[in-house]
Amino acid sequence: MTAHDGDHQVPDQLADFDKRLITLRCKQKPVFVAGSGPAVIVMAEMPGITPLVARFARWVRDAGFKVYMPNLFGEAGRPGGSHLYFASSLAKICISREFHLLCSRSSGPIADWLRELAKLAHRESGGKGVGAVGMCITGNFALSMMLEPAMLAPVLSQPSLPFLPASALHIAPDELQDVKERLDREDLTVRGYRFENDKFCKKERFAAYREALGDRFIGDETLRNSDANPAAGGNPHSVLTEHLIDKDGSKTREKRDEVLAFLRMRLQ
Repeated sequence: MTAHDGDHQVPDQLADFDKRLITLRCKQKPVFVAGSGPAVIVMAEMPGITPLVARFARWVRDAGFKVYMPNLFGEAGRPGGSHLYFASSLAKICISREFHLLCSRSSGPIADWLRELAKLAHRESGGKGVGAVGMCITGNFALSMMLEPAMLAPVLSQPSLPFLPASALHIAPDELQDVKERLDREDLTVRGYRFENDKFCKKERFAAYREALGDRFIGDETLRNSDANPAAGGNPHSVLTEHLIDKDGSKTREKRDEVLAFLRMRLQ
């Protein structure tokens, strides 16, 4: 049984995705592609493309989009419950030159690679443009990707970089200014989501986004601890994956539907 059949503690073989090896900026990475329609890039949270991240990608695919899900770290399809696996993935990222985990004034070379992926995805998929959904450690990359003209619909789910300080933004000041000018010029917005008591993506970060982007940043902080999936335990954090309750009437499913509606509005 695969994870999208309902059990998220077993490996997901991702058999309904086409695994492609894509080389951009002299770096080759596996990218899992599925669906048809305008392109949406789904970027995994730590420790990698878990069955729950893949479940979200399938929701996006089934909403009428072509999903590009790059494997940036971790083992694609492996469940994320192991603390050792989480620590191993984080350690590899920490020593990677592609990610600047502690830098508040640079997104790192990985953001350049992702912008190239957005350009490629738009060329292959056509349509008005491309959407991107980043989560946790990849959350702010969706904002950095707005430097690519094809990007039209950025979603930042619990963006957690840099780790300190809580109010820092993971983007160079001149790039942030360029993004703000583009948002104003093209009448675009950035969507953000976090649990109100999230210990990793704190209120100071969303306040910093609002200060930098004004009303171009639409940040939702209405989710409470009681809205999170209790089976996930720990700090309510993963809005679209681990802490989402996939039932009618749940507030987390409501946020998922808002994300899909935002993508439809901008891209379809």
